[in-house]
Amino acid sequence: MRPTAALTPLAALLLAATTLTACGGGSGSDPDTVKVSFKQSTDNSVKVMDTYLADIKKQFEKAHPGKKVELVPIKAPDAEYYTKLQQMLRSPKTAPDLVYEDTFLINSDITSGYLKPLDAYLAKWPDWNRFIDTAKAAAKGEDGKTYGVPDGTDTRGLWFDKDVFAKAGLPADWQPKTWDDILTAARAVKKKVPGVIPLNVYTGKPVGEAATMQTFEMLLYGTNDGSADPLYDKSSKKWIAGGQGFEDALAFVETVYREKLGPDVSDALDPNVGTRVRGEWLPQGKLGIALDGSWLPQDWLPGSGHEWPEWSRELGLAAMPTQHGQAPGKVSMSGGWTWSIPAKAGNPDLAFEFIKTMQTKANAQKWYIANSGIAVREDVAEDPAYVDAQPGIKFFTDLVSSTHYRPAYPAYPKVSTAIQEAMESVTTGDASAEEATRAYTDALKDATGDQVAER
Repeated sequence: MRPTAALTPLAALLLAATTLTACGGGSGSDPDTVKVSFKQSTDNSVKVMDTYLADIKKQFEKAHPGKKVELVPIKAPDAEYYTKLQQMLRSPKTAPDLVYEDTFLINSDITSGYLKPLDAYLAKWPDWNRFIDTAKAAAKGEDGKTYGVPDGTDTRGLWFDKDVFAKAGLPADWQPKTWDDILTAARAVKKKVPGVIPLNVYTGKPVGEAATMQTFEMLLYGTNDGSADPLYDKSSKKWIAGGQGFEDALAFVETVYREKLGPDVSDALDPNVGTRVRGEWLPQGKLGIALDGSWLPQDWLPGSGHEWPEWSRELGLAAMPTQHGQAPGKVSMSGGWTWSIPAKAGNPDLAFEFIKTMQTKANAQKWYIANSGIAVREDVAEDPAYVDAQPGIKFFTDLVSSTHYRPAYPAYPKVSTAIQEAMESVTTGDASAEEATRAYTDALKDATGDQVAER
């Protein structure tokens, strides 16, 4: 997942100035040019998105003589990307024609009036019927209109180093049944394999949504049987106050860092820790277990700069278990990104034509494979060429049956930040899980206008 975090007002102001400079005259300055803004990796050696979009640009310009595509990369950590993007969307002078939106933020941007509904375009596009319903729902506003075309989804699980496990006396086919099984394995790594980080779980505000979704919600949604959302009550349309499951999830994070089973706290609270996990700790055998996403192999493919063809032999995959092994036994979270057209875009029709080029079956399949994504087109998901394209695709695709989606309503970004603050306080030892849970509930009331339900 590509996370978020809050910025100081000064940082936001500086980012706004940078954005206005980067975008020049805005999307409407040339009716024959479509401006496409996207998140560029902060790792200079990772060019997956750049390479893909360059190919689509070439296809589009060939199929539309006289039309041009201007790619507008935003190279920034995830939290800064969101801030820059929202600054761009506020004015027709800076708004591009097409933007890459994280599904966790899309409803917030819809409510702010930043995005254009796409229903009129989608009604005339036969390929839209190929997209799975859950993916379509992720780009839908509370008004029932659709504001983005998804380019894939993702799932999450446990990655583990087989060599480290062998040294720790742990099995190569490890599959924990409970949270305690994960902690037991991490303790074995700490005791028997010095110099290796036993377990990485993202935490705190600097890594933003990665902390919320890849760690906390993977824990929280495993504290019950899955019959009720532990974060949001759809019937009352209220956010749920911190209860026992919330406290238990925080206690797990607290244990990891109190027992020094995770990275040094300074490393854990580095906004670029995800880059280190993918580019350094896992490939170099410095990490025993990583609670992380399905997309990791995109950094290890040929041409990535971190080529690691042996990863599928050296790493094992395990599903994240529920807290006590209760049904359904495993848990995952899913998100994803969409291509959206800003409300202030100067060339929306041209932008949707670019979406259609990106989302042909062939191009969509090429993208899913290149970025280690999970297909959201049924015709791709059923294609053996996709299923067999890369180790791990089947494992992570199979987790879709056990997955959950965040309640990505307009207040969610503020709720997510409150969760990150609670996580950070137990990570640094500034608060116990019980104290952080109480603080979260107070913050939740402020974040949601007191729309809070007890459970």
